[in-house]
Amino acid sequence: MLKDALLIWKFRSGDSGALAKIYEDHRQNLLRIAAGLLNQTSAAEDIVHDVFVRLAQSPDKVRLQGNLRSFLATCVVNRVRNANKAAQLRRTSALDEARAVAADDTGPQRWIVVNERLTVLNNALAQLPYEQREVVLLHLQGEMKFRDIARSQGVSINTVQSRYRYGLDKLRSLLDGEIL
Repeated sequence: MLKDALLIWKFRSGDSGALAKIYEDHRQNLLRIAAGLLNQTSAAEDIVHDVFVRLAQSPDKVRLQGNLRSFLATCVVNRVRNANKAAQLRRTSALDEARAVAADDTGPQRWIVVNERLTVLNNALAQLPYEQREVVLLHLQGEMKFRDIARSQGVSINTVQSRYRYGLDKLRSLLDGEIL
C-alpha cells in the first residue's frame, strides 16, 4: 500500500511522527492478535510494545515485502513464539483477562453485550491448538494471505489452509450458536 510505503520512508528518514502514526494505526489490531495467542492482556501489551521499541531502534532493518499490517502482525507472532519458547509455557488459562475495546460507543449496554460475546469467542479460541489459533488470528485479524502465513511459519500453504479449516470447524462446534 502506498500509504504504508510513505510512512516507512518517513520513519526511515527520522520523522518520529511517522512511527507514532504507524503505532496509532496498527496498535489495536496487533493487541488483538497477541492477546489471542497469549491469553493475557498484559503480556500482549508487552509484546506489541516490544515490537515497536525494536522497530524504533532499527528503522533501517525494516524490509517491507507486502503491506505494513502483515509485516507488523508477523513481528508480533514471532515475538510471541520467542516468548513461548523462552518460558516453555503451556497456556491453560482462559482469555478472561483479554480486554477488547468496543469500537461502537453507543452506550454501556452495548459495551457489555460486545464484551460478553468477545469473552465467549476468546474462550473458544483458547481451546484451539496453538497452530490453528495462530493461523485463524493471522488470517482474520491480521488480514494476512495464506501464502504469507505459510512463508512466515515455514510450512506449506496446504498445511496453513488445513489448520485454518480445522480451527474454524472446532470454533463452530465450540460456539454452536452462542454468539449471535
